[in-house]
Amino acid sequence: MPSYKIKVFPEALTDIQKATDWYNEQSYGLGTRFQKQVIKQIGKLNNTAEVYKIRYSDVRCMIIKKFPFMVHFLIEDESVVIFAILHTSGVAIFE
Repeated sequence: MPSYKIKVFPEALTDIQKATDWYNEQSYGLGTRFQKQVIKQIGKLNNTAEVYKIRYSDVRCMIIKKFPFMVHFLIEDESVVIFAILHTSGVAIFE
């Protein structure tokens, strides 16, 4: 398997921050645990991106362990492009 460069769109960073803030409002430190888990799993995508099947329009999704969120990403040439981190319900819970 090739090793990919990871690129994260600003919108995905905003998704992570909104979820982190929301989780911290629910329980002290929970947002920090969420953020650490997301970063840990994103860090593995450089070597594992191809194991995730295409879900829609060439987009692959990786479930965040212990949290109901998925990383939505594309493989483009030598890069993994992360463009969203969304709740699995499909509902925008932070608006």
